[in-house]
Amino acid sequence: MGEKRGSIAFFATYRPPVALDIFSCSLPPTSKQDELHMTDGVSYNYNGQVIPPEALKKILKRPKLASEGNEADVNSGNLETLHIALRFNDNPPKVKVFSFADIFRTFNGVRMEDSGSTARDYLVYVTTKDPADRRQPWTAVYKTNLKTGKTDRITPSGQADLNPSVSPSGKKIVVASFQGKAGGWDGEIEDLKTDIFVMNVDKPFNRKIVVRNGGWPTWGSENVIFFHRKVGEFWGVFRADISQGFESRVTPDGIHAITPAAINATTVAVATIRQKSQFSDVRVEAQYRHIEIFYSDKPEQAIQITQKTRPKADHYNPFVIDGGKRIGYHRCKSDLLKSGDDIQRQFHKLNSPHPEVGLFRVSGVFPTFSNDGSKVAFVDNEFKNVWVADSEGLRIVYETKGPDNIFSPVWNQDPEKDTLYVCKGPSFNAGKRLDICAIPNVSSGAQRRRDLTKSFNNAFPSTNPEGTKLVFRSTRDGGDKRYKNLYIMENVQSGDFGDGKITRLTNGPWTDTHCQWSPTGDWIVFSSTRDKPKDAPLTDNNLDPGYFAVFLVKPNDPSVVIRVLGSGSDLAGHVNHPFFSPDGKSVVVTADLAAVSVDPISLPLFEHSVRPYGDIFTFDIDPNDINKNKNVKRFNRITHGRYENSTATWTTFSTQDPNAAWNLLLNDVYTPTCPYAHSDGGESWHMTGHLCIPKRCC
Repeated sequence: MGEKRGSIAFFATYRPPVALDIFSCSLPPTSKQDELHMTDGVSYNYNGQVIPPEALKKILKRPKLASEGNEADVNSGNLETLHIALRFNDNPPKVKVFSFADIFRTFNGVRMEDSGSTARDYLVYVTTKDPADRRQPWTAVYKTNLKTGKTDRITPSGQADLNPSVSPSGKKIVVASFQGKAGGWDGEIEDLKTDIFVMNVDKPFNRKIVVRNGGWPTWGSENVIFFHRKVGEFWGVFRADISQGFESRVTPDGIHAITPAAINATTVAVATIRQKSQFSDVRVEAQYRHIEIFYSDKPEQAIQITQKTRPKADHYNPFVIDGGKRIGYHRCKSDLLKSGDDIQRQFHKLNSPHPEVGLFRVSGVFPTFSNDGSKVAFVDNEFKNVWVADSEGLRIVYETKGPDNIFSPVWNQDPEKDTLYVCKGPSFNAGKRLDICAIPNVSSGAQRRRDLTKSFNNAFPSTNPEGTKLVFRSTRDGGDKRYKNLYIMENVQSGDFGDGKITRLTNGPWTDTHCQWSPTGDWIVFSSTRDKPKDAPLTDNNLDPGYFAVFLVKPNDPSVVIRVLGSGSDLAGHVNHPFFSPDGKSVVVTADLAAVSVDPISLPLFEHSVRPYGDIFTFDIDPNDINKNKNVKRFNRITHGRYENSTATWTTFSTQDPNAAWNLLLNDVYTPTCPYAHSDGGESWHMTGHLCIPKRCC
């Protein structure tokens, strides 16, 4: 029986609620009518590249495509992602999309593939199929022969590369790489500080470094490379003549310019943000991400592209078509939005690497299932509304006004109680009061709330199986440094009030957080910085203490504490939000065990409290002997994402179970609507998938 161990649900930060898709327009454009849709419009599509005619002829000879086109179709212009999109100039034009892996029988299994480019007889691309060292990227460049389907790894073993680009001759590849970077990836959030390497497509590869501190390389000629780099406060695009060892800045200081796509040795398309903005802004044209053309010899004479087609929308990652006659890019299909209505929520069923466990993504933060699997709850991106999906459909059951946020909802483990617990107050600020509240009779929609705490910063509640006690983390007794420890609310009805009693579970100068009671009630799993080295920095990228690992503690004997899983070999990094499987034999976590899979600045990114990386992992534990769970070595990567996948939960119900009413939302098809689509057609920050809450301060 499939999915007999239930289903894992999670949330993806920065994944836009409206699909990204690939478009192009003529150069120079004059109006939005010049924009052409390049795919079939199904799913999210990114990072397109043109397939040259000679390569396309080879692809069309594969058995799966032999009946779809012939050489007469080749000259009509086509597009390639890591799926292959064939556009036929019928009347009306039609697009057919095929999986590259299906056509060439390269890989199967769960993985991410990106940045495809043709190199004569090869397709060159990035895949995350190969595991790497802990807390290092799994991204490696491969090449597949378009005639034979033979596939080989080009990235050296033990190294990680991003964003391959093929030279005009098709003989060389340039990549952004972590090779030679002390410690490899080290938790960088936005600026990866990669170096740029050039190598041959064929052996001997003769790999060598050509630029230090650069990313997203693109060939302008056999000797000229454009790339982006952050200098001071701003990102800029630079030009390197690798034959002369000379670098120069192409885009002006004072604006952001990223993700270049070279047209020739002096001309490059880039994405720009010309004016800073905040979440509170109703953005003007210069605050959106737009595609422009710059000339290395005339940087002041930039040509605007997408300002002419959709001036109040964000556009990403340009690419060149037909030698520069057209410029491609991807953007959200926000032109389909209707202003004024609520955006509809949808669950997305995904391929799971484990046939016994289902997997789906929830359009909301902190998903949580009732113990009987009949209901799922989550909060929205603004942390203002609590949503529930059950037999009555999907609806808001609690909302708050004013400055306070709501997050981390969790059901009482006794389903008869029909109670949710939430955190209410300022998010990510340990110096402010944060309360745990109960929302009783959730299904009735009565919108009542009962406070359970009356001071300090309290968060991440979880009840015991009987639903009578509640474990949570708090800054009480934490002193001026606001250390956080675990406490047990002995009476979940009284909480901090009346005869209610609070028992301290852990005690130390650290952060214990993200706690959850096991299904049997024997253990509590939590994330902690307690083993952080004494000489480690106070904060990780100025956000949080870092060095989070997962621990188990016995609630009836807090002297028994076992460290189960850390991220880096020195415990640097983040393993957070642990959650037991319903059978108690595994734990699911959000972690940076696989570092990053894309260049974060290429995403719909904004300086914020969360991190633009992280995936879902599971590891097995011995449910009978806590001491056998010390320092688990093996873990399973569940998601391979370009976004931050986080706050996973695990239900005993399968995504195919007819008794779980929420799974009906896995199949819904809808036209998105949004209250934040401005009346003039401008996209709001909500369309980028951001969590619209203040920056972390803890």
